[in-house]
Amino acid sequence: MQRLDMKQLLSQKLSPQQIQFIKLLQIPTAELEARIKEELEVNPALEEGDDAEDFEEQDREDDDADDDFDDPDAEFDNDDNTLDEDFDRAEEQPELELPQIEESTAEKETSDDLDLGDYLNDDEIAGYKMQGDGPGDADEDREMPLADNGASLIDSLLDQLGFVAVSDKQRIIGTQLIGSIDSDGYIRRDLSAIANDLAFSQNVEVTTEEIETVLRLIQSFDPPGIGARDLQECLLLQLERRPADPDVENAERILAETYEEFTKKHYARIQQRLDLEDEEIRDAIALILKLNPKPGGSGPVGMGKVQYIIPDFILTNDNGQFHLSLNARNAPDLRVSPAYTEMFQAYDKASKKDKKMKEAVTFVKQKLDSAKWFIDAIRQRQQTLLRTMDAIVRYQHDFFAEGDEGRLRPMILKDIAQEIGMDISTVSRVVNSKAVQTEFGIYPLKYFFSEGIATDSGEDASSREVKHILKEIIDGESKGRPLSDDKLEKMLNARGYNIARRTVAKYREQLNIPVARLRKEL
Repeated sequence: MQRLDMKQLLSQKLSPQQIQFIKLLQIPTAELEARIKEELEVNPALEEGDDAEDFEEQDREDDDADDDFDDPDAEFDNDDNTLDEDFDRAEEQPELELPQIEESTAEKETSDDLDLGDYLNDDEIAGYKMQGDGPGDADEDREMPLADNGASLIDSLLDQLGFVAVSDKQRIIGTQLIGSIDSDGYIRRDLSAIANDLAFSQNVEVTTEEIETVLRLIQSFDPPGIGARDLQECLLLQLERRPADPDVENAERILAETYEEFTKKHYARIQQRLDLEDEEIRDAIALILKLNPKPGGSGPVGMGKVQYIIPDFILTNDNGQFHLSLNARNAPDLRVSPAYTEMFQAYDKASKKDKKMKEAVTFVKQKLDSAKWFIDAIRQRQQTLLRTMDAIVRYQHDFFAEGDEGRLRPMILKDIAQEIGMDISTVSRVVNSKAVQTEFGIYPLKYFFSEGIATDSGEDASSREVKHILKEIIDGESKGRPLSDDKLEKMLNARGYNIARRTVAKYREQLNIPVARLRKEL
């Protein structure tokens, strides 16, 4: 038996504009350009370009009523309201106002009637140039070229294989082996598994001995050490390329006969077992330490391209006054296509409005809405980025003024969220994958966030400050007798930092510093 029930539910959903803004907010500058190109391809109503001069001429020809029009982009075109902010004193900083996306845009989408008045005004949607990219020439090149590393590691090895006289079967084995090399230059798969791959994928029956023969051939290619199955074999392969001398022979004996002791830096045992003098073991160890443990990531034939960090913000210091600007790539020139506006004008003047005409105008309206939403989302993204970075700069003023890591204050996402009046999740999206260029280098925004450590003075110190001091202590220790975590704890406590030994160990590991035993040198 069918039943008809009535329920009252209260739900909260994100609008399409909010979802689009959230997605744009969390992507860095390097991905923003690709996202804009994607939107330009799928939405014909959105165009890229700067037609400011043409629109100024059109404005002069308009009647006097247009002079009273309130341009929504005036905030960006007014030099007095530039997005470059001075951060000399926090209390003197003007707050950046976040423009709100018009609710009428969403309401108009759900309406069956077409309100042409929203689209017939050229000034509202025709031209849009984002400001906030700092001072500079309008024709300034916005491209930030990336270096091309040339051929990849795989391509280089395949080229070298092509110059070697081998049988067709060996060439197939060699191609399979080269394809199994990791990004750091190692082959970590078992040779029996590679034999199974050849049998199933290429119907080639091979033995592990045949694969071993071809592997030895590939291990003779450049860079030295390529194709090794573990670190020990990688180092030995590189030593085989060196001219024979006593240091090379001693280094090979250390790696071949006392590798376990070498990894644990038990030099006294190595010296006793191999009957080496102090100078001999010192020179041999020094030679081993010069070898490359990751041959796949070295030189112009590395596995991947070198990735450059593209800063999202540029911060300059002008005699104690900070000026913050967005990267030029964060300020694209976007506008709604005038051709689509003319379509609405033609529809408004048409005497006969058939079904096909209405369907076409409905399509154009959807594309115009999408274009306006995207432009609003870009503008709102810029405002949010600047407001967040503004608060970070004011909070960490001493660091940006001196570049001293010890001047960093404890700061968490909640502090910035309260400062700018936004949710923690919004701040997290801004901080994620973003970087700022300063006079002291390029820093990821996450760098400025750290926990607080209690001190004897009663004030909290940044955990990054403690790490900085910990690194200084370790760098200045005697390499013959490195300091243990217990001693490091006592030294930090003596400086006023109330920190436990386990916290010292955690910070040391985060700094990629090994334990005292592995820091010992001859």
